[in-house]
Amino acid sequence: QVQLVESGGGLVQAGGSLRLSCAASGIRFSIYDMAWYRQAPGKQRELVAGISSGGRTNYADSMKGRFTISRDNTKNTVYLQMISLKPDDTASYYCKAFGLTTYWGQGTQVTVSS
Repeated sequence: QVQLVESGGGLVQAGGSLRLSCAASGIRFSIYDMAWYRQAPGKQRELVAGISSGGRTNYADSMKGRFTISRDNTKNTVYLQMISLKPDDTASYYCKAFGLTTYWGQGTQVTVSS
């Protein structure tokens, strides 16, 4: 059974930092491209950042310089380090694994207070 379990969300003040984790099981993690998406209330889900199986990264323009995606294949985990958080970053953050098949996690809530 495939599971992607996000953690690390919470309430933080504007300007603060959080590190999200997504632990994968049931897949050969190292061959999957991974990504973080987010969805705010009333808005569409949007890409935050992605990292390929080879470690190549890409970011949404509004996250460049503030968010860093990384992966540890020995721990089957992908991370999202977020700094200089803004109230607009408030959303549920989802982990995605994609290759031959796509899998999603259940999400973790990030709330940034002003």
